[in-house]
Amino acid sequence: MAYNGASRVLDQNWTGASTVPSRALYPHQWSWDSGFIAIGLRHLSPFRAQRELETLLAAQWDDGRIPHIVFNPAVPLTAYFPSPDFWRSSTAGAAAGAPGSVETSGIVQPPIHALAAWLVHRADPAASRRRGFLRRVYPRLVAWQRYLTERRDFGGRGLASIVHPWESGMDNSPCWDAPLSRVDPAATGSFRRADLTHACHADRPTDLDYGRYVRLAENYRDHGYLDDDGVPRPFAVEDPGVNALLIASEHALAEIAVELGTDPADHLVRAEAGTTALLKRLWQPDAGMFLCHDVLTGEAIEERSGAGLIPLIVPGLPEDVVAALLRTATGPHFGLGGPARLVPSYDLRGHAFDPSRYWRGPAWFNVNWLVERGLRCHRQHHTADALRAAFCAAAAESGFAEYVDPCSGEARGSRDFGWTAALTVDLLRSREAPWSETVREPAASALAGPAGGAARAPGPGATPPTVQGTARDAAPGAAQGAAQGTTTETGIERMSVAPDGAPTGERETR
Repeated sequence: MAYNGASRVLDQNWTGASTVPSRALYPHQWSWDSGFIAIGLRHLSPFRAQRELETLLAAQWDDGRIPHIVFNPAVPLTAYFPSPDFWRSSTAGAAAGAPGSVETSGIVQPPIHALAAWLVHRADPAASRRRGFLRRVYPRLVAWQRYLTERRDFGGRGLASIVHPWESGMDNSPCWDAPLSRVDPAATGSFRRADLTHACHADRPTDLDYGRYVRLAENYRDHGYLDDDGVPRPFAVEDPGVNALLIASEHALAEIAVELGTDPADHLVRAEAGTTALLKRLWQPDAGMFLCHDVLTGEAIEERSGAGLIPLIVPGLPEDVVAALLRTATGPHFGLGGPARLVPSYDLRGHAFDPSRYWRGPAWFNVNWLVERGLRCHRQHHTADALRAAFCAAAAESGFAEYVDPCSGEARGSRDFGWTAALTVDLLRSREAPWSETVREPAASALAGPAGGAARAPGPGATPPTVQGTARDAAPGAAQGAAQGTTTETGIERMSVAPDGAPTGERETR
C-alpha cells in the first residue's frame, strides 16, 4: 500500500522534465529535493531519475553552484515567492556565471547530488553507461563541490559556509535565530508571501523571520551573488549537515571516478580532510553532537538541531563520536525509539521547540532517511531497522506529508510531498549497504598519487574500471546531446536539455 501510494505521488508530481516537491506550495524544481527524489525514482525508472538530475544540472552556474530553485516559466509569478523577478538571476548573477536561458534563485542547498548520481547509476549500470550518464554529470558535480569547498570557505577552516538559512535546507531552524537577529528585516508590505495561501500560518515562519530572509537574499542579489572577500556577509554559518553531505559527496565522487577509470585519490584526500575539519571545528563533546558555528562571531551556536546528527553518514567517524551521536539520538533531546517516532528537527527540550512549526521541531523525512543511512554506515542495524519501519508507516499514514509531529506522527505542511514519497520507495526497495567497499578508505597508493602507483582495485561487486561511460559507449542520442553543449570557463559543458528534460536528442524508450 505504501509503495503504490508513493509511486502515485511521484507520477502526479512529475512534469516531464523534473518532479515538483508539491503542486501547490512548491511548483518549481528544488535542488536537494531533486537529489532525494532521484534516489527514489531509480527504483521506478532509472532513466527518469537520471533526467531529474540532468535537468537540474542544466541550470548550473559557471562558477559551479547549483541554484536551489530552477523556475518553470509556465508557472505564474504569483504562485511562489521569492519569484524569478525577485532573484533576477540572468542579469544580477551574470558576473557569477548565471545561465541566460533559464531563471533560477541565486543561493544553494545541501550537496546531496553526487550521492544521488552514484545511487542512480547503480540502479541500472548498463543503461547508465550506454547513455554516458556519469561521464556527463561527473565534471559538473566536481565543479559543484569545488564551489563549496573553495569559494565558500569563509572561515578558512576547511568547511563550507552558508550565506542564508535557506541554504541549509532547514530554513526556519532555531539555530538561525541569533545570527538572524543582526539582520534588519525587509520593510513590511515590500513583499507578499505566497506560502500562507497554501499552508497554516501557525506552521510557517513568522513575518519577522521571513522579512529577514528577504533582506538577506536582497543583499546577496544586489552584490551580484558574488562570494569574494570584498562582499559584505551579514550571515555566514558552518552547518554540520551541509558539510557532512559535502564529505559524503566526495566519497560518492571517488566511487564514480573508479567507475569511469580515473584516479579517486583527490576525492579520498578531500573526504579525509573534510572529516578532520568537521570533527575539529563542529564536534561538541558536551552536547554529544555536532553544532553550527557562526563564522562572524567565531562562536558555536548552542542549539541542538537534527543537522547535528546528519554526520552519521560520514564513513570512518571515531567510535566514541558514533556512540555519543547514538546516545543523543535516542536520549531525551531527540527521543528516537522513545517518545519520538522519528528524529525531530530540533531538540525536544529546546526553548524554541514547536512540533508543528516549520523546522522548529517537526520530523522531516529526508533528515530521517539520512540518519537511517548513517546508522547503517556504522552498523547500527537494529536502530536503523526500527527507524525504517517507523518512517514508512508515518509516511503512508500522513498521506506522504511534507513533515509530521515527531511524536504523534500527525501530518503537517503539504501532502503528497515529493521527497517523502521518493524516500519511502527507496527504504521499501533498497537493501544495499550505505557505501560499497570499492574506495572506502584512502589506500596508500591512492594517496601517493600517480607517481605512487594506481589507486586501489575495486572491491567485491564493483564494476571494473575498464567498463567506462565514454562517448563511444553512450547511446547516439547521448553523444549528440553532449556535443551540443557549450564549454564554460570552468571547463564544464553547458548541458543542453530538451523541453521535456532529456538531453538534446534523447527520448525515453520504455
